Parts: sequence; C-alpha cells; structure tokens
Amino acid sequence: MPTSPAAGTPATPPSTVEAAEPIMLELVDEGGVTIGTAEKLSAHQAPGRLHRAFSVFLFDGEGRMLLQRRALGKYHSPGVWSNTCCGHPYPGEPPFVAAARRTAEELGAAPALMREAGTVRYNHPDPASGLVEQEFNHLYVGLVGGELRPDPEEIDDTAFVTPEELAKRRADGVFSAWFGTVLDAALPGVREVTGGRAGW
Repeated sequence: MPTSPAAGTPATPPSTVEAAEPIMLELVDEGGVTIGTAEKLSAHQAPGRLHRAFSVFLFDGEGRMLLQRRALGKYHSPGVWSNTCCGHPYPGEPPFVAAARRTAEELGAAPALMREAGTVRYNHPDPASGLVEQEFNHLYVGLVGGELRPDPEEIDDTAFVTPEELAKRRADGVFSAWFGTVLDAALPGVREVTGGRAGW
C-alpha cells in the first residue's frame, strides 16, 4: 500500500466514486426572464421556486399521442402517466435544444418533427411527494416514427393513444399533476401538427 512520505503511514486512496454534480435549473421571473439558478430538488421543495421547464407531445402517423409512464425509481411523480417527455433545460441551454435532447435520451428516438407551441405558467403541488411544480413551461409538439428504446431508469412504459383512449386512461389511472394544464395549453399546436387526425 502506498505510504505518505511525511508520516510513513498508509495514504488514503483516492475515491473511485466522485460525488454527483448537482443538477441546476434556471430560475425565472413571471415573464420567463432568467434571474438566477437553483439546485433541482430545492427548486421543487414547497413552496417551490419558479423555474424554466419544457413539455413535449409527440404523435405517430395516425395522430395518436405518445404517453410515457414515469419510472418507479424517480423521486418526483414516480409510476404515473404523463406526456411524451418533460424536463428542465440546463442553465443557458435553449429550451428547444433541451427538449430534443431529453426526448432522445429518454425514448431512444429523436422527433421527426418538432415545433414550438407556446408557454404556460403553473403552480402544481404533488400530493404524493409534497414537491411543488412552480414552472414556466415551454411547450413543443411534433411527430415521431421508428422504434422506441425507452431508458428504463426514466420510463416504465409507453402507449400511443387517441383522445378517447386518453380520456379513459385519465378516468381510470393517475397522471402527473401538470399533465392537464400543459395539454390544454398545447392543444392548438397539437391540432396543427396532427392535421385533424384522431380528432384532437
């Protein structure tokens, strides 16, 4: 074992596991202007701090929406159904770039087309975890094709649904606290990108 020259005692080996870098989010004002940063978990602890986020809704060629069920190991809203992908840009990262990046990372498939569909600001407490979503959310809609390869650490299951199938799932199961708000705000863009297919 190596020794310390000064004391002749065994040296402490360097740690092979480095502490994970904290994930930082952009804090914003009510107009979506960046005003600072905060660590991800602290930004979601009650009462929550307003931060930048994104939500993606992707559809197949028949106009069916791609849902994901969040992995059971996630600390926030585990095991519930939600939109195709959602997350937070890194500080300084354009929201569109973040949305495309995370969609590919989580689903193993990049959008074939994706466009902006506005923004929405909301405050949604999550009763199960006690965390709070205070978000200025950038919305994106688009198309996806080809095989999905979901990351099991992020996604437990996926499903393509029509409006009728979505309504049944929402009546029978648990969805993320933010799902209804972001869907309502994104619907004009959804109708544009699906061209009336499936009846959105």
